[in-house]
Amino acid sequence: MTETLSQLQGIGTSAALAAVLVFARIGAAMVAMPAYGQGFVPMRVRLAAALAFTAVVLPAVLPTIPVPRGTIAALGTLVGEVVIGAALGAFLRLIVQALEIAGAMIAQSTSLAQMFGGDGAEPMPAISHLLLMAGIALAAMLDLHLRLAEALILSYQALPVGVLPDPGVLKGWGLQGVIQAFALAFGLAAPFLIVATLYNFALGAINRAMPQLMVMMVGAPAVTAGTLLLLLAAVPALLVIWHDAFGALVADPFAVRP
Repeated sequence: MTETLSQLQGIGTSAALAAVLVFARIGAAMVAMPAYGQGFVPMRVRLAAALAFTAVVLPAVLPTIPVPRGTIAALGTLVGEVVIGAALGAFLRLIVQALEIAGAMIAQSTSLAQMFGGDGAEPMPAISHLLLMAGIALAAMLDLHLRLAEALILSYQALPVGVLPDPGVLKGWGLQGVIQAFALAFGLAAPFLIVATLYNFALGAINRAMPQLMVMMVGAPAVTAGTLLLLLAAVPALLVIWHDAFGALVADPFAVRP
């Protein structure tokens, strides 16, 4: 009887330690995770989401988590899990920041960055706010929580517990994520950049042909109206393109590693 109780106590201790390690990785990831890590999300909501994801992920990865022996080993493993979680959350956040970068490009190219600028928790042009909130809402409607849970479970295969990630691998992984985010942002903003370039060329030609005409008085309302109409027509398609890229990344976030 005593031996059985000792075995059960050992199993309970191992499971509790595994739960702490899983929570450390997920909690660190939630600081920067898409949607859950946004500045306007209350800290209590993040904590509740981290606990919920821990309850989902723990049964799937429990057999793969080794039990560290000794206090030093446990602390080292805990620190490693925090580093891995923070790196994973920051990497997945990059694909969401592509929407913010695209919005900033659009606002700057159409002279709307200062006119409709924001000064909230995450200062950015209004177009960036529009794209960001629409993208997060679309991702949430299309099972964002399930995709993030799958990515967290996959992380235990690519980055096992107890093994500190190679700094060179993390550097290359993050660099590839930044490149992918900026390439996606430029692709999303490309229609507006092309239209803005053509508009500026036309404005320069008109000013050269009619120097007495106040082209800025005519051009500023025209570019604002044109940008809003183009946003109305293009944003649904841009969000579909972004969500396809987001879904491909979350399905296998470790495929971009060198």
